[in-house]
Amino acid sequence: MKLVWDKVGEHFYEQGVQKGVLFPIDDTGNYAKGVAWNGLRTVDENPSGAEANKFYADNDVYLNILSKETYGATIGAYTYPDEWEECDGSRDIAKGVSIGQQPRRSFGLCYRTEVGNDVTSNHHYKLHIVYNCLASPSERNHETMNDSPAPSELSWTISTTPIEVSGFEKTATLEIDSSKVDAAKLKKLEDILYGTDDTTTEGAGTTTGTDSRLPLPDEIAKIFAETV
Repeated sequence: MKLVWDKVGEHFYEQGVQKGVLFPIDDTGNYAKGVAWNGLRTVDENPSGAEANKFYADNDVYLNILSKETYGATIGAYTYPDEWEECDGSRDIAKGVSIGQQPRRSFGLCYRTEVGNDVTSNHHYKLHIVYNCLASPSERNHETMNDSPAPSELSWTISTTPIEVSGFEKTATLEIDSSKVDAAKLKKLEDILYGTDDTTTEGAGTTTGTDSRLPLPDEIAKIFAETV
């Protein structure tokens, strides 16, 4: 079939960042329950590596080997949850009193971006999950109030250490496209990521809600492989 360009509804673009969830890693090495990240402004992905290393023989290119790819990002926000402070190298020495330059806690992150097209701005969305992150020290600017007040913008540079995925190379990132997966399975994953409320079914009592938690890639793959 002949290729056709610029069909109506196929001018896709990605925008926004919302529903940020922070998952600090606790002292046992497991992800603690998630907390909502209000004020999350940007997540700028900065992967590195995957660079060509050429080896020559007989006056020509003999091998072209790519280096390992690593994932990094810059997070921008207007504020952060209290649980972020240990990820940013702070510790409380008394209630309301904290010190800096302490060991930084690793964490996971989940956020959502919207995908629009030439017909609608919210055609579908993508969930982004980043594992095993560390935040580097960042610059903070404080300036006098003036006649054009604006909130202080915070940012952190993020590095990652890849984790195991059965049958694949290690990774630090996972992405789910809502237009390509089963809606019921996606709902199951989102209930895990965002938690659930207590529910009452008439005549059947109350079902206790669940806390937000971060599933690993193997668990997510199992969810989407299940028969609905």
